[in-house]
Amino acid sequence: MFEKCEYVTSIVSSKHSPNKDNRPEIVFLGRSNVGKSSLINLITNRKMLARTSTLPGKTITINFYNIDDSFYLVDVPGYGYARRSKDDKQKFGRYLEDYLTDNLNIKVAFLLVDTKVGPTNDDLLMFEYLLYLELPIMVVATKTDKVNHSNLAKAKKQIKDKLNLTDESIIYTSFFKKTGREEIIEVIQNQIKKEI
Repeated sequence: MFEKCEYVTSIVSSKHSPNKDNRPEIVFLGRSNVGKSSLINLITNRKMLARTSTLPGKTITINFYNIDDSFYLVDVPGYGYARRSKDDKQKFGRYLEDYLTDNLNIKVAFLLVDTKVGPTNDDLLMFEYLLYLELPIMVVATKTDKVNHSNLAKAKKQIKDKLNLTDESIIYTSFFKKTGREEIIEVIQNQIKKEI
């Protein structure tokens, strides 16, 4: 898996989607700077497939990555970035709503939550929205290496409690420690197998 990984295109409207043959799509959502691009690089084992930045709000389009000519990984603009103008926030919100609504190609939505910060109000709203759309959701807790060991159990409990989830519905990851990769790949494989 993940032998061929390539950037395909960036869109701002679903009518420009490159997915003309209805391949499965795996989408990554989360706050600005939560680590969506880093996670895509981690699971594909590519250092620079998805562009990363220390500055929040770098991703401003919906980016498609072709994986083995069989499915797409999709990176969408982060939400909750305070320095974006109101117009920009509304515009990105429209992109996202247009992409997510009635998209039968989406097989799983990975909702990324910063382990150190915990679920924000924006994360809770997105989680509720994904439930409303009846999309399969897997929560990914990112940056676990940023939380010291003594506080990690408390941080994990906070995520579970705020989102009302079990351990089986959360994958804990660290880009630097390379943890969580196999679990995410297993979820992707299982969702794609359902299509066969």
